[in-house]
Amino acid sequence: MLQELSVKNFAIISSLQLEFQMGMTVLTGETGAGKSIIIDAMGLLTGGRGSSDYIRQGASKCTLEGLFTMPKNQELVNLLEELGIETDDESIVIQRDISTSGKNVCRVNGRIINISNLRKVGEFLVDIHGQNEHQELMQSEKHLGMLDDFGGKELFKIKEQYEGTYSEYRLIEKKVRNRQKNEKEFAQRMDMLQFQSDEIAAAELVLGEEEQLIEERNKLGNFQKIADALAASYEAVNGDGDSSLDKIGYAMNELLSIEMLDPEYKAISEAVQNSYYLLQEASGDLSRHIDSLELDENRLNEVETRLELIRQMKRKYGESIESILDYYQEITQELADADFLEGRTGELESLLVEKKNQVIENGLKLRDVRKKIAKKLEKNILKELKELYMERTVFDIRFTELPEEQFNEEGLDQVEFYITTNPGEPLKPLVRVASGGELSRVMLALKTIFSKSQGITSIVFDEVDTGVSGRVAQAIADKIYQISENSQVLCITHLPQVAAVADYQYFIEKEIIGERTETKVRRLKQDERVAEIARMLSGSEITKLTTEHAKELLNMAGNERRS
Repeated sequence: MLQELSVKNFAIISSLQLEFQMGMTVLTGETGAGKSIIIDAMGLLTGGRGSSDYIRQGASKCTLEGLFTMPKNQELVNLLEELGIETDDESIVIQRDISTSGKNVCRVNGRIINISNLRKVGEFLVDIHGQNEHQELMQSEKHLGMLDDFGGKELFKIKEQYEGTYSEYRLIEKKVRNRQKNEKEFAQRMDMLQFQSDEIAAAELVLGEEEQLIEERNKLGNFQKIADALAASYEAVNGDGDSSLDKIGYAMNELLSIEMLDPEYKAISEAVQNSYYLLQEASGDLSRHIDSLELDENRLNEVETRLELIRQMKRKYGESIESILDYYQEITQELADADFLEGRTGELESLLVEKKNQVIENGLKLRDVRKKIAKKLEKNILKELKELYMERTVFDIRFTELPEEQFNEEGLDQVEFYITTNPGEPLKPLVRVASGGELSRVMLALKTIFSKSQGITSIVFDEVDTGVSGRVAQAIADKIYQISENSQVLCITHLPQVAAVADYQYFIEKEIIGERTETKVRRLKQDERVAEIARMLSGSEITKLTTEHAKELLNMAGNERRS
């Protein structure tokens, strides 16, 4: 639900912050006070079209911000994860800034998203209904989903079975179509992949091989330099005559003779001894390396040839041996799949026919269940309409069978709601219902039924009660309140009957502050509600009789809620 709404520099609103509760809240006030502006702000906050015309005169931008309770809806959770939006599973904060340049900046929990994605998120949070605004209930393509929602668990399992079969059918169909589309192109690709696979396999590449070969090539290419350096070093350390090792040995012996005379002499003696033995060990290592040196010119050629092969393979198939081997695995699998499918086109086509028959069989089962559920839904809708004094209305859910090439994941049929409110007149699609008052009641009847299943946290009614009065007005008030038992409802109304049944009432008025018009909103206390409902009953002149009538409406509404 919507917990808080903050509006700054929007139309004639300078700054406004409202808190909302669960249940039914009405917004009332004089015509032109700015009631619909608040609904416009909610619409923009959840992805509606915006422009710089909404910015208050003299301001550089307008800012809208809303705090919503996080609905328990897995589809919304998946959408937020897909958009990279973090949530604490308790609330969602949406902010939208519109600047005079026309630039829109939309944020959800601090992450910037585009308006299209904001609209997707908003669909889970707010459902706004205006006098002539059809929205979901008035979109024929949504009617099948509504019927399925009404069907609940009874329909879910059968629909799930159909969807699984349909998905398998489309997968096989895709394979068949791809196979048939261009067999020559397919064969050419298989030949190319086979050549590449054979070439990579023949190269017998090994991870880490290139680094080892480069190291070996460096040694072989610098053989003479290595040999000369080793020989000169050995000669200097342990050559014939006055070698470094002999001189250090002489120094070691001399120091041994005096090391007991002073601790410092002993330390120096030990250091020289260590140096002597280390140098003696190095001398042995030098000798061993010199003895093992052998120039193999053929091996150098082998290494160079191998490195050149690796270079060519990298140029063709990847930046490294690892990426080449990954590509090899990929094309090997594709070749294996191709071998598996080779000669199976006829088998796949037979399987496709078999799977299509299963789709039709499951689709017919789904159709039968849907038609049974449709009868129940028709009965429920007619009951709601009767309570709204449309007892002569005829409501029909019509199925249109799709041709085979138009089967889809939803089933074998299209579904559309038809209605006539006048006896003797033909049924027409619901989307073409024209009368404002009738449209309001039909929409309320449908919303009463579907509010339990649609999972939208806030439903907004923007003067949907226009054009009705008397007992119809009271019936509409009761329906809106019924909807608020399952969803938060925000309602702009001019009907005192609707205002009286609300849990909370906000009064919207215009004030002149510093020669500027501003919209102000305040929550009404009980005595203030009496005065406002009395105004709605009688107009500008409030009498004792209208005040008593207002109290009576509020008391009746309170008794109804308690019962």
